[in-house]
Amino acid sequence: MFTRRLFAGALALGATSLMLAPAFAQTSDGYPDKPINYIVVFNAGGASDLAARMQQKYFEEEIGVPAVVQYMPGGGGAQGWARLNSMEPDGYTIMGTNLPHNILQPMAADVGYQTEDIATVNFFQYTPSIVVVPNDSQFKTLDDLIAYAKENPGSLTFSGSGSNSGDQVMKERFDQVTGVTTTYIPFSGTSPATAALLGNQVQASVTYTTEGVNQGDQLRVLAVAAEERLPALPDAPTFKDLGYDLVGGAYRGVAVPNGTPEERREEVSEMVSKISENAKFKQEMEQAGFVPIDITYSEIPDFIAEQTKIYTSVAKPLGLIDK
Repeated sequence: MFTRRLFAGALALGATSLMLAPAFAQTSDGYPDKPINYIVVFNAGGASDLAARMQQKYFEEEIGVPAVVQYMPGGGGAQGWARLNSMEPDGYTIMGTNLPHNILQPMAADVGYQTEDIATVNFFQYTPSIVVVPNDSQFKTLDDLIAYAKENPGSLTFSGSGSNSGDQVMKERFDQVTGVTTTYIPFSGTSPATAALLGNQVQASVTYTTEGVNQGDQLRVLAVAAEERLPALPDAPTFKDLGYDLVGGAYRGVAVPNGTPEERREEVSEMVSKISENAKFKQEMEQAGFVPIDITYSEIPDFIAEQTKIYTSVAKPLGLIDK
């Protein structure tokens, strides 16, 4: 089993500018010497955007050049990922990636790319899934929600980010574990999925811990799909706390066009790791509900192979794929 290296808790802050780590060392050809274009394939305001924006703050400090965040949403991220390999493979264009999206989408349909087409060079965070309702919802607890779903098969609606995505898998696993039948309605990203929930277009949402933190009092977190409670959501019970064996979420990383030379791929991975080592960055990630990790380029093939095996075994019985 692949071993993930989770960062330890954030270090105490307060170091002076004289104690800051030196900027990322430029390569022999001067890379990087201009801004990095960082493409987010979901709408602004979602978990992927939040993670990218957190990294963006530290590019100049740690790498010596700024990052410019751009958006290319559509198809639950698939439209952007399908275009990645048509971009310049010089290390100045990077794109956010997502597991299980990049595994499940090509399994389920022709989305314009295959899992192996996405050259992820680093996974830097993990985000547990949560089930949420509006704060004024009739559902005060997870048991309330489950009881309603059992009494009204198929009528309870969940919003989520994308089709054949981590949110949809989590919704299907929720149905399976709790013995209910609910309806999943996909949106183009986390932000519009939450907007639909708050606008009473749906009754509940499968989303991520970051959204639970970000929305504050507007949402009630009924359960977290993690092994233990998160510091950012200390009052939110885990599914395990409530008697349900349900753990899952999303891994987010950074990819380059697959024509990018191996040496440049390593350098981009090292840039991401350099930012991930920043104590302030780690603290901000944890406060936002992310779990910082550092899976580097050399480790990516084994990690994706492990995750592919896991999600294939989950997707087949749930009817998300027929292969």
